[in-house]
Amino acid sequence: MFGNKTPPSNNFDTLISGKAEIVGDIHFSGGLHIDGKVYGNIIADDESKAVLRVSDKGFVEGEVSVPHVIVNGTIVGDVHSCEHLELAAKAAIKGDIFYNTVEMVMGSQVDGRLAHRYKSGKGNERAKMPKQVTREKPKGTVDTNKESKASVAPKLAASPVAEPNQINVPPKDLAKK
Repeated sequence: MFGNKTPPSNNFDTLISGKAEIVGDIHFSGGLHIDGKVYGNIIADDESKAVLRVSDKGFVEGEVSVPHVIVNGTIVGDVHSCEHLELAAKAAIKGDIFYNTVEMVMGSQVDGRLAHRYKSGKGNERAKMPKQVTREKPKGTVDTNKESKASVAPKLAASPVAEPNQINVPPKDLAKK
C-alpha cells in the first residue's frame, strides 16, 4: 500500500517477556519486542533503523520515539515514528501520533491526534524525533569484563568487610589487652 516501506528487519535483539515489568526509560537500537509492561519512555538511538514491536499482551506507558513501530498492544503516551507505523487489529493508543507513514488495520484504536509530521525530505535525510527522558543516558559505560579474576581477588582479600556468617576475630596480641 505504501510501496516498499517494510521495517528493515524481523530480527529482535531484545525481548521483554510477559512476566516482566520495566520501570524507567529504555534506550536501544536494533529490535525490541515487548510482551510485558514498560512504565517509561522508549527511545531509539539516533540514526538507527530500530524497530519496536508491542505484542497484543504488551503495554507501554510513556512516550515512544522509534523509527519503525508495530503495535498490537496498548500504548499510553505519544508515539513518534519518523519512518513507518503499523497499527494491528488489537492496537490501542491513547496519545498523539506523529508519523511519516501509517498503516491501520480495522479494529485498531487511537484516542488522540494523528499528525503527519515526518514527511520524506530531500535525499536520505531523516527528521529528528524528540527524546523525552526521565533520566539522562550515562555518557560512558564501565566494561566489567576488562578486569580478570586474578586482579579482582587481591581487592576482595584486602576488604575489611566480613563475609556473611563470618566472624572477624582480632589478632591474639589485641585480644589479651
